[in-house]
Amino acid sequence: MIEVKNLTKSFDGRVVLDDISTSFKKGLVNMIIGRSGSGKTVLLKNIIGLLTPDQGEVLYGEKDLLKMRSRDIKKLRKDMGMLFQGSALFDSKTVLENVSFPLDIFSRKNKRERVKRAEFCLERVGLEHAHNLLPSEISGGMMKRVAIARAIALNPQYLFCDEPNSGLDPKTSQLIDELINDITKDFGMTTIVVTHDMNSIMDIGDHIIYIQEGKKVWEGSKKDIMDTDNEALNEFVFASDLFKKVKEAENQKEIDNV
Repeated sequence: MIEVKNLTKSFDGRVVLDDISTSFKKGLVNMIIGRSGSGKTVLLKNIIGLLTPDQGEVLYGEKDLLKMRSRDIKKLRKDMGMLFQGSALFDSKTVLENVSFPLDIFSRKNKRERVKRAEFCLERVGLEHAHNLLPSEISGGMMKRVAIARAIALNPQYLFCDEPNSGLDPKTSQLIDELINDITKDFGMTTIVVTHDMNSIMDIGDHIIYIQEGKKVWEGSKKDIMDTDNEALNEFVFASDLFKKVKEAENQKEIDNV
C-alpha cells in the first residue's frame, strides 16, 4: 500500500497540491482523476519521487520516501513499474530488447534467464510473435502493450500509469484497460492510474480519487460514482450524453424496484 499524508506542492507561489491525504491499496486499480490542470500528474510525480513536495509524507508501507537514503530509494525504484503516456520505447531496439532493458540494468539473472523473463512478459500481453520487430513496425496499441511488458519485467510491487489510453481508439483502449486490471490482480500490485478517460474509470476503477484545483474533493469506487451528490464530480463524469443516460437508467431502475 502507498499512503500520502497532507501533501502540499507549490510552483512560484501557486498551490498545485493542497493538503492531500489518501491511500492506494494493494491489488486494486487506484485512479487519480480530474480535469486538465487539476494536479493529477503533479500528484503522481510526487508519489514516485520525481518531484519533492513542500510538506507531507509519501509512505511505502511504513517508510517515508522523503526520508529515505539514496540506496533505499534506488532499491525502491526496482519495485516500481512505469507506463508513460507516450510509451517511451527505444526506437533502435527490438520489442524483446526494449522489454529486456530494465532486466539488463537491474537484474542479477544471467542472459538466458533475462530473455526468458522478457519473453514471458511479452506473452502475458499477447505479443509473443513480435520479439524481433522495431517500435516503428508496430501499432500504437502494440507499443502500449510492449511498454506494459517492460513495466512488469522486474516483477514490481507498484505500477504507475500516466494516461495509458492517450491517443488510442476505443477498442484498443479497452484492451489496455483489461491488461492493466488483469496484471494488477494476477500479480497483486499496487496500481495507480492517472486518467480522464471515463470508460476506463467505469470499467476498472476500483478505488478513485477526484482532484479539483489541487484539492481532493471526492473518494470512492466506480459504483459510488453512480450515487454521488458531489456537484463537481457529477459535472466531470456525466459531461457526455452516454454517461448521463447510464445514470438516468440506474436511477430509473432504483425507482422501479421500490
